[in-house]
Order: sequence, then C-alpha cells, then structure tokens
Amino acid sequence: MFILYQLYRKVRPRTIYFVLCFILILIIIYRYQIFNNEFNKPKIRGNVVLQGKIIKEPDVRDNNIKLTLETDKERVLITVARYPEYDYGDEIKISGELEEPVVFEDFNYKNYLRKDRIYSVMYYPKIEVLNKNHSYLFSFKDKIRQVIYKNMSSPQSSILGAMLLGDKNRMPNDLKEKLNKAGVRHITAVSGMHIVIISSVIFSLLSLFLKRRKATIISLLFVFFFIALTGFQSSSIRAGIMGSMFLIAPLFGRRSNNIRALTIAFLIMLVINPLLLIYDVGFQLSFLAVLGIIYLSDLFKFKFFSKTIRDVVAMSLSAYIFTLPILIYNFGELSITGILNNVLIVPVVYWIMIFGFIFSLVGLFSNFLAFILSLPCWLLLTYILKIIDIFSYTIYFNIHWIWLIFLYLFLFILVSRINRLKLEKI
Repeated sequence: MFILYQLYRKVRPRTIYFVLCFILILIIIYRYQIFNNEFNKPKIRGNVVLQGKIIKEPDVRDNNIKLTLETDKERVLITVARYPEYDYGDEIKISGELEEPVVFEDFNYKNYLRKDRIYSVMYYPKIEVLNKNHSYLFSFKDKIRQVIYKNMSSPQSSILGAMLLGDKNRMPNDLKEKLNKAGVRHITAVSGMHIVIISSVIFSLLSLFLKRRKATIISLLFVFFFIALTGFQSSSIRAGIMGSMFLIAPLFGRRSNNIRALTIAFLIMLVINPLLLIYDVGFQLSFLAVLGIIYLSDLFKFKFFSKTIRDVVAMSLSAYIFTLPILIYNFGELSITGILNNVLIVPVVYWIMIFGFIFSLVGLFSNFLAFILSLPCWLLLTYILKIIDIFSYTIYFNIHWIWLIFLYLFLFILVSRINRLKLEKI
C-alpha cells in the first residue's frame, strides 16, 4: 500500500486517468467477447418447462405485463395477462413455447432485447407461483403510486408517475406521441436533469444545518433511494452515476473535471454491459445529452430567469441540441417547435418534482392534505399539456448515418469556435 501511495504522489493525475481509461477499454473488449459468445450459443426452442425468479420490476402495460425471468439456463422475457399480478423477486414455474425474438422490418426487436442479455421470449405461458416475495421497497413505491393516481386525474397522474417513479409505460400511447411531436418526451424519462433537481434541493436543505461532507453523503443516499424507487432502470443508473460523481468530487478538495467524470462513467457503464453502446439508443442519448450540457449550457443561461431555473433551462436546451442528430437518425422526425417548447416547459419541471414529492409523501399519512398539496402540481402539469396541444408540429424525414458524422463534426467545430472566442475575450 505504501508503494502504491508513493506512486500516486509521483505520477500526474492526467497519466493515472489515461491508464485507467486504457484498462477499462481492455475490460470492455473482453466483456464484449463474453457477451457475444453467450449470444451465439445454441438456444432451447419449443415447448419447455422453466423455473426461475423475476429479476426486474414487472413492466405493466394496458393489456398485459412483461416479466423478466432469470432461470438456470437463460434469461427470458415473458408476456402474461394483465391479471393476476406478479412481483419482483417472485419464484415461478412456467410452461409454454420458447421462441426467438422477432426481427421486424423497421425494428430489430432481437437486438433490442440482446442488450439486456435476453435471447428468448414466451407469450402467455402457464404459470405456477412457487414462492411469493414481499419487497418493502416496491410496496412503498406502490403506495406512492396509489397516492398519485388517487388524488390526480389522468393524464396528469401518468406524467407525474413517469417523472417520480419511472412509470413511463403506464402513459397512454397518444400522450407519448404528443410528447414526441413537441420534442419534450425527455421530461418523463428519469434523467440527469431529474437527479440534479433532487440532489440540489436535498443538498441545499441539508447544507443549512450540516457540514458539506455530511450533506453530500446524505444527498447520495437519497439519489440511490430515488434510483431504487424507479426500479433500477438503466437510464436512472446512468444519471445516478453522473450525479454522484459531481457530488463526490468536491469532497476530495479537487475541481470537478466534467469531461473526465463523463468518460469514466461512460466506460464503467460499458464494463457492466458493452452492448449498450451498439444497441441502446437511450445510452447514446444519455451520453450525448451530458456532453451537450458540458459544452453548451453556458450559452443558454438567460438572465431573465432565476439562477436555479436558468441552470435547468440551459441544461435542457444543451442536451436537446446535442441529441437532435441521433434522434432524427433513429426516429426520422423533428419537432419544429422543440426548442420553444423546452424553454416554456422545462422551468416548471423543477417545481413539479418538488411539489410532486411533497404531496405524494404527505399522502401516505393524510388524504385530505394530499389532495390540497396536489393542486399546484396538477396546475403545472395542465400547463404542460396545454403547451403540448398548441405547439406540436413535426416534420418527417430519413437521414443516412454519414450525415450523423457531419452533423456532430459541425457541432464540435461550432463549440470549439465559441470556446476560443470566450478565451480571447478573457
């Protein structure tokens, strides 16, 4: 340990950073080979009987439920009827037709599931519950969900549920389509913006009567709790890693290097699952969004907003611009009013999350107070819905992947030019 400490003192941090990146890249390559060999192994097909445990929170849809089952042979995605319901951690036995995921003309469902190490699907099997699990965390989450849906009408309740609990699949399809056309679908996905809002509010409150170190540690615990509450979704884990790195950095008395933090977080996520880079658009968007925030956010800090709202708006617009090319490439559509909608909507997301958390927690103890406290949240959500109804204009077109390279080259050249002008003024 003494020798390692002496080496750390003599070697420059930049060298340590590049060595760490190199080691992580080697691990990613090794892990990719493991994943690829696993994918290429012959799979069982036909009528089978399998036994395993539900390893993810059930994905509840309008007409069915998706369950991820971990067996001793492989991981299987099961589609079952809407009722009865099953819980995370339940041990079940299933019998039915084990199939290969379908590859559609415009969507490779097989590769989409491959990133989650799911190579087989089964539709409406016979199910026998062997052991019923009781998760206190998900029971608590379900109670909060009941408070939200009991005290707030739809579609306001479904938007708030997506923001606070990660219940994006519970939103009606027509609402998802409107959010896409308005260019603000990202507000319903647990992202870095949501983590920043939660951690900044908690940290600010704790800093009033605690030292910075203790306030940071408690804030990190709340971030972890929020990620757990959303069901450990990949997007919330990515956001949590980035948010945690920015919170931890000041504890060591060093200036946080955003690019290095982003790179390390990026590589760590790929070590865990190398397939995210190729098959997960959400992962690509998350990385580009944070990159946009780092490079462009200073351009959009409009002075007519308060500092908190100014930061939230700047982050949202920067992320939107940097993710725009890949959104157009993957989904073939562009919201003409996207930037305007983000300016009008993103500032109120901050208050929706604050009021939403307060009313949902109070609702666990008092229905009357929950209803009263839900009114500000309902009004703000109604405002968002009105904006979406008025400003939802989309144009559709397809672009070749070559254009992606040119678009991002243009963005990086533009950013470099802006940064150079800033330095010249200094």
